This record gives sequence, structure tokens and C-alpha cells, in this order.
Amino acid sequence: MAHPRPKLEVAFFRAESGAEPVRLWLRALPKCDRRAIGRQIRTVQFGWPVGMPVVRKLKESLWEIRLHLDRRTARVIFTVVDSVAILVHGFIKKGRKISKPDLAVARQRARALRAAGPY
Repeated sequence: MAHPRPKLEVAFFRAESGAEPVRLWLRALPKCDRRAIGRQIRTVQFGWPVGMPVVRKLKESLWEIRLHLDRRTARVIFTVVDSVAILVHGFIKKGRKISKPDLAVARQRARALRAAGPY
């Protein structure tokens, strides 16, 4: 039996230095958290478009994947370019809203992607 095809491919944002900040952030998390985040990313990948409570639209072509981990809340912010969800920022939320610095990082990385041309 054929496996279902994902509606979106998933890729990590890559800085000019070659570093993949979201991948590095994920690797620093406990294994159980990485698994939970991976499941939620797959939900987006195979079920796109996905709405609340899993995904919330932000500004400037950005979406956040919302996760509730053990006593913590995590977010993975992504943008979509040509059917590819590019994970631009991941973090553990510390307040009720996304902090301005976290949102600024995501916006800057998304702008860098678009300025660089086709992904």
C-alpha cells in the first residue's frame, strides 16, 4: 500500500555560515520533547493547511506550530516557500505572548530566505 504524500516538504533554515539554528535547538532538547515536536511538525506536513490549536498564523507569511510540553510551551515558527515549510525559529515560550526578540529573529530569517531567491 502506498504511503500518503506530504502536502508540504519540511526544511530547516540555513544561515550563511551553514548553521541550522532550529536543528541545533531541537538537538539540545530532551528526547521526549524532540519526539513531541516532530509529531506536531508531521501533523502540519501531512495535514496542511492546519488551523488552531496546532497552527496559528502570524504576520508576514509566518506561522507558529504550538506545542505544550511537560510544564513548558514551545513554538516552532515557519514560513512556506514553494510547498516547503522552512523552520526558521524554535524556542520555549516564557510568557503569554511571543517575545519581540523571538518574533524579530523569525522575521529576519524569513526575509533573508526571500532575499536569497528560490529555496
